[in-house]
Amino acid sequence: MIEKYTIGSMFAGIGGICLAFKQSGCKIVWANEIDKYACKTYRLNFGDEYIVQGDIQDIDTKDIPKFDILTAGFPCQTFSSAGLLQGFNDPRGNLFFETARVIHDIKPKVVFLENVANLVKHDDGKTFEVICKTLKDLNYHVTFQVMNAKEYGNLPQQRNRIYIVAFRNKEYLKKFKFPDRLILTRTAFDLFDKEKQAEKYYMDGHRMWDHMMEYMDDRNRIYRFTDWGLSHGMEGICPTLLAAMGSRFERIPFFYDDYSVRLITPREAARLQGFPEDYILPQGHEKQVYKQIGNSVAVPVVSRIAENIIKAFPQKIVKNKEERSDESETI
Repeated sequence: MIEKYTIGSMFAGIGGICLAFKQSGCKIVWANEIDKYACKTYRLNFGDEYIVQGDIQDIDTKDIPKFDILTAGFPCQTFSSAGLLQGFNDPRGNLFFETARVIHDIKPKVVFLENVANLVKHDDGKTFEVICKTLKDLNYHVTFQVMNAKEYGNLPQQRNRIYIVAFRNKEYLKKFKFPDRLILTRTAFDLFDKEKQAEKYYMDGHRMWDHMMEYMDDRNRIYRFTDWGLSHGMEGICPTLLAAMGSRFERIPFFYDDYSVRLITPREAARLQGFPEDYILPQGHEKQVYKQIGNSVAVPVVSRIAENIIKAFPQKIVKNKEERSDESETI
């Protein structure tokens, strides 16, 4: 009988990476997230069996089950050009070494990491060099690629991320390749609801209204405020969704619909990340939902990478106890 490859997920958030690997045929056996609101959303969609709420620094690896694939979207704000670029000088940046601790003790067959594209350039490349060296010192063979959601996920969002894949067995690395580019077949407007969205409209008289009317000269673009003013992406492409959407409403993208200028809704943000319509978003915590979605991943991109990771491995066959006892290590 063919058995599914198992995954453990660090910094699991609302489960974007878990969903992608599950879509690719993997089985979730463990996940960890510190944020209680993100855990609530995770539980709504995956149940309570595998998610461990708490600080990874307080978790003993003896309490973590064995799994084949470790996934980790370790906190990216410290490396992001939208953040303060503190990197390993920020406690959140140092959480990468917690990832290394789990890798050292669990020894998964493959490690999948996702982070902001700026990670490659941070501190003149020294940060990324430390990450790759750490993985190599743990006897992993590393490959990586920067990929944009609009080019590799058929998602009309400008979202550039680095994806790192590290195999313990070099032979499987040779069989792995990152997915090819896709043709973008839809715009962000295809994902926006046509009905009027109550409480999402900027009103005439808002402090930024005159500025918006002066610069919003193209109804085919989606806009967002930055620290430097109003910005927009390519026609029909949404600017990068950020965790800051949850704390600063001006970071939420907005656009012209048939009625006026309005913000995108949490459900529309989820669509722009590739979450299915039946993915449950909690009610009553809208700011938290915006933050969670901005913190999450482009699900179709991760799913395509996960599929190629699984293709690099042979089929996992369930063996009886006698056969298993004869093996010192699988794959």
